[in-house]
Amino acid sequence: MRKYILYGILGLGAMSLVSCNDWLSEEGPMTNSPEDYFTGEAAAIQSVNAAYAPLMWEFNSTYYCEWFIGDIASDDALKGGQNTSDMADAYDIENFRTISNNTLLLDYYRAQYQGIQRANLCIEQVSGMSDDKFETNGLKERIVAEAKFLRAFYYFRLVRIFGGVPKVEAPIYTSDDWKQPRASLDDIYALMVKDLEEAEPDLPKKSQYESADLGRVTSGAAQAMLMKVYLYWGNFKEQGKSTTTVDCYTEAKKWGDTFLSEQAAEYSLCQNYEDNFTLEGENGNESIFEIQYMAEPTSDYGEGNGFTRGTFTTMLIRSRSANLDNPGWGFNKPTDNLKNEFEAGDPRKKASIREMSQAEMSNPTEETYLGCSNVAVKRTLTVDDEYMKLDHNSRSPINNVVYRLADFYLLYAEVCLKNSDTPGAKTYLENVRSRARGSASILPQFPDYEVPDYRQAYAMHQLTDTPEDLEMAIRHERRCELAMEGHRWFDLCRWGIVKEVMDAYKAAETEEARSAMSEFVAGKHELFPIPDEEVRLSGLTQNNGY
Repeated sequence: MRKYILYGILGLGAMSLVSCNDWLSEEGPMTNSPEDYFTGEAAAIQSVNAAYAPLMWEFNSTYYCEWFIGDIASDDALKGGQNTSDMADAYDIENFRTISNNTLLLDYYRAQYQGIQRANLCIEQVSGMSDDKFETNGLKERIVAEAKFLRAFYYFRLVRIFGGVPKVEAPIYTSDDWKQPRASLDDIYALMVKDLEEAEPDLPKKSQYESADLGRVTSGAAQAMLMKVYLYWGNFKEQGKSTTTVDCYTEAKKWGDTFLSEQAAEYSLCQNYEDNFTLEGENGNESIFEIQYMAEPTSDYGEGNGFTRGTFTTMLIRSRSANLDNPGWGFNKPTDNLKNEFEAGDPRKKASIREMSQAEMSNPTEETYLGCSNVAVKRTLTVDDEYMKLDHNSRSPINNVVYRLADFYLLYAEVCLKNSDTPGAKTYLENVRSRARGSASILPQFPDYEVPDYRQAYAMHQLTDTPEDLEMAIRHERRCELAMEGHRWFDLCRWGIVKEVMDAYKAAETEEARSAMSEFVAGKHELFPIPDEEVRLSGLTQNNGY
């Protein structure tokens, strides 16, 4: 699937803008329309391939990988880099000093809308093609379903960071359609649900794709995303004291049950946890949806969106130490607070965090950021604790697994708890802990262990067999299982505990780190500002407090 997607993007990236000529002038005799392009199934495939491409983007005028928010805004990671001034936009995000001209947020926001525009074009044009243009049975429906999933996914990325955003369901062809008002949070969630529910019946199972198409959206991905979207929607409705919260949790349970029933033969937990984060483990049994990257030795550094098919993440988060092979840039440094969350003997700690020794650091001043010298491991090291060899000194071919089965199991455990299915919640919590423990006598079953309690200055809390402590156990497990995978900030926000956790985290951090942190303001910092350029161009209402 990588070759299909990555080599098909250039024509459609431009095609999505062709019919915007009438913004400036009347069409000339050599002007093409979308209908001129969409003449057969090859064009339809290229169209949806183009809609996948913005998922890969991480650099335009600055780097804007989602973990700059998901990890660094949370208690899991510090910004890192050479010093505090290295990537000032990320430093502001880390310390709740973000303002509306933050370039990282602008690039991220616009990349998602590029994806939405491409998905909209695909949905409109491929849906309008006659069936006789397709030689492959069911291909037309599948392509439209892929595009609808992708549109929902791009909106999911946006809504978690900015709240309600403009709801655009068709290609923007004229200047009259350019300015779109912000939709409500409920409107965007309703659109995501509609897209996913319409897409799900027309998507193949993972095993039904040819190997060249491995990585495309599947019915399992749509079902798992429906559960996740409904759970998030219910979490935020719960914070708003909505009477329809129970409906969201009921629907989340329905889709979780559907996934478990219909996809049982499609997915399984990797026997070795680390295999999820290696080149050899890409698109493996545990992967529900991952962003595809590939090796590309040609130089395109600094060219911006769409000029690379590799990921910058590997080099961004590697240690800066010249004593190690292929040193990186040292961003996204795991905190001691995260390190202390792991139970004794938990092998996921070593698979997530490397504690650099003085001997390993060629320049301790550069390697230590605000008192922290930890280094993230996932997507940087091999299982033999060595850096993977790269074809380019800034990029890596390793995929980004954005949704895997262990994540689903823990979300499903939450869904079970919300639906008063305590046995189900315990079962899927234990599934994840069982894989992590392997054959060792560690990580006891719930409730026979202790977890750090942010409410008590991180004193250890002995779990008891109550729904409240089961919820605490699931949250603890998500932090350890998904450490440094970009989930933590979004979990804290949807759980409605981000203010309490970040205040406790700040109090427990080093004096050096605390001196940089601004106060977390409830009702403001759960969301980030809509980029100022978008506010001015489209007349959007800004988020509270910015």
